[in-house]
Amino acid sequence: MRYEIRIEGHLSETLANAFPELKHVVMSGQTVLFGTVIDEAQLFGLLTRCQSLGLRVMEMRQLPE
Repeated sequence: MRYEIRIEGHLSETLANAFPELKHVVMSGQTVLFGTVIDEAQLFGLLTRCQSLGLRVMEMRQLPE
């Protein structure tokens, strides 16, 4: 499954590197993390990582294959 996670603001390279399994792009004042997520456990792990880094998740959605 492919997912997109929109984070408020621009992530520094250091913060973006905290998500090596995802690619990222900055657009419209947000950082968009995207890539393949293997299962729900990995998805919840990504969200937990966002929370632990103090990032505000604006939106998360599954992308079409």
